[in-house]
Amino acid sequence: MVSKESRSEIRAKKHMRIRNRFNGTAERPRLAVFRSNNHMYAQVIDDVKGVTLVAASTVEKDVKAQLEKTNDVAAASYLGKLIGERAKAAGIDTVVFDRGGFVYQGKIAALAEAAREAGLEF
Repeated sequence: MVSKESRSEIRAKKHMRIRNRFNGTAERPRLAVFRSNNHMYAQVIDDVKGVTLVAASTVEKDVKAQLEKTNDVAAASYLGKLIGERAKAAGIDTVVFDRGGFVYQGKIAALAEAAREAGLEF
């Protein structure tokens, strides 16, 4: 019988391959994205210091109040706009995009495009 790896194990391996290539610094931190079945999370991370500089997620009460659903493309684009605005307010202009092993389409692409429109460069 052929046994297949689970989707989460495949995504974790992809994420580790991506993390070996990208590293966030103080000048150009890493924009890390994670999505679960119900929510999305985005963080701007300085990997040298091991510090999260800016974070946003659909779990936050004020963000959840603005959204009809927390797990669709509209929520992802709102979160991308929000993380872009928070990063600009913190003085961050350029980032390295870490898609977290997820395929760059749908929610992940919507979040990235909204962050670019909000002023982040990557």
